[in-house]
Amino acid sequence: MAKGKRAKVDRSQASAYIAKSDQFLRAAELAAAASEHDAVMLNAIHAAISAADAVTVGLAGIRSSDPDHQRAADLLEEVAGASGEVHTQTRQLRQLLSSKNAVEYESRRARAAESAEALKRASRFVAWAKEVVRG
Repeated sequence: MAKGKRAKVDRSQASAYIAKSDQFLRAAELAAAASEHDAVMLNAIHAAISAADAVTVGLAGIRSSDPDHQRAADLLEEVAGASGEVHTQTRQLRQLLSSKNAVEYESRRARAAESAEALKRASRFVAWAKEVVRG
């Protein structure tokens, strides 16, 4: 597993990353209400990235700063442990991240079903991150 670039962050900042994840999630929900599927997808993905940062900052005072967001998932597994729950949540994150480049940089438009699925995954992931951070 590649480590990637990392940044030290004071553990007290975990709540700031949770706040960011909440903001991105609200933006995704608003976009969903407007049937703006690309915006749903991208905001859902960013909500999950911020939530992952919240967990790794809260548990270890470190976050991924690597341009490859899959390194954030690697760091999450490294920091949060190898429990079945962590594995399940990391898989959710990886599935969201796998569509980031296509949504952000390619011409193909997101479909309603895939944006709804992304929002559902991100909502579950953010809720889990809040439990972990607030302990």
